[in-house]
Amino acid sequence: MTDAEYIALEKSTIVRSYSDPWSRPLVRLGNRVLSASVPELGARLAERLFLTPPRPRRPPPEIELIASACARPTSVGGRRIETWRWGAGPSVLLVHGWGGRGAQLGAFIGPLVARGFSVVTFDAPGHGASDRGMTTIREMTSALRKVAASHGPLAGLIAHSLGAVTATRALYEGLEVGAAIFIAPAADLVTPAVRFTEALGFPRTVRDRMQARIQARVGEPWSTFDVTTLAPTLNTTPLLVIHDRGDAEAPWQHGTAITSVWRGAEMLMTDALGHRRIVRAPEVVAAAVTFVAARSAQRRPIPLIGGDHVESLSTVGY
Repeated sequence: MTDAEYIALEKSTIVRSYSDPWSRPLVRLGNRVLSASVPELGARLAERLFLTPPRPRRPPPEIELIASACARPTSVGGRRIETWRWGAGPSVLLVHGWGGRGAQLGAFIGPLVARGFSVVTFDAPGHGASDRGMTTIREMTSALRKVAASHGPLAGLIAHSLGAVTATRALYEGLEVGAAIFIAPAADLVTPAVRFTEALGFPRTVRDRMQARIQARVGEPWSTFDVTTLAPTLNTTPLLVIHDRGDAEAPWQHGTAITSVWRGAEMLMTDALGHRRIVRAPEVVAAAVTFVAARSAQRRPIPLIGGDHVESLSTVGY
């Protein structure tokens, strides 16, 4: 059996283990043995798995939702990206997390459209209806910027989980939005990598090798996408962070860390919503929509004689 065949076999076994908890101890044992005997092969396997997002079946409500949208595929780096738009007016971009889909944030669409916004979302490379395959945070960031450029200027951006990392990097690289909302945000890439390798039985030595391989693939260190490092330069963007105390995937401390270094940022803590139900909770949707609408109103231009305009003075501080 070649190395490639072995990795393919291991990958299929690990994928099955997610739906079969009885096989997880065996998978963890296999990865520990592989990592101890052939560390570089373990790192290659870990890299492939880490960069291959899960693609769960889209539930019927999401299918109905995207059927009501204006669909327009685009291409990023030669890969097809599916995008959707609802409503008319200033655009609000919804950004999903790792293994997610744009329509998972569908609870925000109706309320935003009712407030006079249009809503845009997309499935990142390797996710949902977009082209399959491995993907990196850099590719996801490039896709976000491409979609935003074709639907801008943006009145707001709502990002979930690891989508907050891509959104922060895009903002650092020049993306302008009227307001940003991070829901259950991850603050870095190290924490997801630790959770991933520990769950699958890869030791720290293999995790370090995996990180080095991914950095070489992307051509950038992981610190390039550290939200708390980038945040102090983004103080002109109003930010609301919403995080649940019971989040078992992205600890709430990530949200507080981001808020503490993003000057002027606000934080809303919730309980009993976890990492995924939080994007459907009515109180979370209401808070996010209100935040975007309020900042949009503050930035509304004031007409002057002769047809020129200036922005409202209430934008001072943003």
